[in-house]
Amino acid sequence: MADSCAEPAPGSARVPCPDVSVIIGAYEAMPYLVKCLDSVEAQSLAPERMEIVAVDDGSTDGTGAYLDQFAARTPVPMRVVHQPNSGAPGGPRNVGLAMARGRYVFFLDADDHLGGEALQALVAMADRAGTDVVLGKVVGVNRGVATSMWTRTMERADLYTSNIKYALSAQKLFRRELLARHGITFDESLRTGEDALFTMEAYLRASGISVVADRVCYYLVGRDDGKHLTKTGGYATRFDSARALMGLIAGHLPPGTRRDQLMVRPFTVTLLPQFGPVVLRQPEEYLRHKLELAAPLMAAYWTPGVARRLRVEQRLRLTCVALGRPGPLRDVLDFCQQGRLPDLVHRRGRAYLAYPHFDAAEAASDIPLSAYEITVTEQIGERRIGPRLPLLRGTARRARRLVGRVADRVAGSAGVGGRFVQRLK
Repeated sequence: MADSCAEPAPGSARVPCPDVSVIIGAYEAMPYLVKCLDSVEAQSLAPERMEIVAVDDGSTDGTGAYLDQFAARTPVPMRVVHQPNSGAPGGPRNVGLAMARGRYVFFLDADDHLGGEALQALVAMADRAGTDVVLGKVVGVNRGVATSMWTRTMERADLYTSNIKYALSAQKLFRRELLARHGITFDESLRTGEDALFTMEAYLRASGISVVADRVCYYLVGRDDGKHLTKTGGYATRFDSARALMGLIAGHLPPGTRRDQLMVRPFTVTLLPQFGPVVLRQPEEYLRHKLELAAPLMAAYWTPGVARRLRVEQRLRLTCVALGRPGPLRDVLDFCQQGRLPDLVHRRGRAYLAYPHFDAAEAASDIPLSAYEITVTEQIGERRIGPRLPLLRGTARRARRLVGRVADRVAGSAGVGGRFVQRLK
């Protein structure tokens, strides 16, 4: 990535680096582009502290012309590139990243727009905390968005234990020096999921990650025309995305708890939906092909540590995938589609949810009984059921023994016999 803010030649004036380069890849973005660009110009950050690098990716709807018109009149320094359509957002973003001069970069989709104080708040957080990536609160417009990562502002968020691992879109503030030092760019071979790969690598290499949750920084817009790129592409591209992300995580982390904590994300967000209710509407050959695509991923990365971090219904579906069992998978999906609730079953101090084929699992079939065990808090109808951890069971047994001993002593000294002991128990 070129750095246009290097020391100037002797006798020439130094051009100060902007704080942040806003990179916008735009394809067929009208009329959403109007509000997108207006939101950058309206930032509380002074115009000279920003720059816009916009890449028109072969649009035919007037997007390119509007970018040129806006650049000619905005007080924010702006450069526009026009190029043939690349077919995916990774290419335009890489072009913009190579041209960026800011200390930080922010990737803004042309369909979306910024909150009024977004860039100032994000830059201030990065400077104050010394972190390399800053997430700003996202809300949806005409679409839903995840909310679990916006519960509180954090100067230092833990990648492994917090929910920021589920926020892997590119719409964040990144320290440009981090990206340049490690050569982090978007994988242009991926048709979807390239932003997740880019962001996860930045997370793993960052000196720290911050979260700004006390104000709306980003408005994620659902297009009325349905042309949002993430909605396009066949199911095979999802497996490509999962394979790339799982490989990245495994390449950075050895087997163990931290790898399992991050692997939960591609398994549940990318892979699991391919084996959801859609399976019941697709021809049998689709499911067979999906199982073939999933097989090497399950063999390489599906571990007990990942499995125990999932709800029973999620784990059971993926267990069927790992075993190549389309029949039981369909049975589980049909059970859930009918709105049926599994029975709660206790066996040897453990709690299980009796989804289809539970009886066979108890009889030691190829679907293990562990696939049905409650290991995280479950919501079954109106009832919340938590896991019964061995440590807690042991603590409870010790507490009962202690109460019994105390009760025996009290009963013996008071002469009231077994009735008092029974009440304590």
